[in-house]
Amino acid sequence: VAPQQEQLIARRLGRIELGLHATAAYLTRQGLPATLDDLASHALIGFDSATPLVRRALQAYPRFQREAFAMRTDSDLAQLSLIRAGAGIGICQVPLADGIIPLQRVLAADFSLNLDTWLVMHEDLRHSPACKRVFDFLAQGLQAYIRGPLAS
Repeated sequence: VAPQQEQLIARRLGRIELGLHATAAYLTRQGLPATLDDLASHALIGFDSATPLVRRALQAYPRFQREAFAMRTDSDLAQLSLIRAGAGIGICQVPLADGIIPLQRVLAADFSLNLDTWLVMHEDLRHSPACKRVFDFLAQGLQAYIRGPLAS
């Protein structure tokens, strides 16, 4: 969702794809799910509170209710740590799992969410050369991240 506050300068950078991921060790132990229904026999890692992003995701994937998760936390970092530790299957940014962290994507054809990504700064900072450089540097880096390691 685009930032709405009038005093902000916002640049849409693109969309970050989110997918289901697990470690190879977890999938070796528990098996690779072939369908979304197969996830019922897996340890799912997910949210505890229904944020606006979660509510939008539930419209597309109503089976991912809070009760479906064996482990729940609203911390993205804690969820990622649980996935990396081999505790189960969870949602992770695809470019992160593909290029930075060795995770295996599961059910890519059946589960995909897109996260609109914006870079924002207050309009009072627009005339600061240092802030403008940082803003442009962050925009360039985030856009490269969104494109993924193969696009660079």
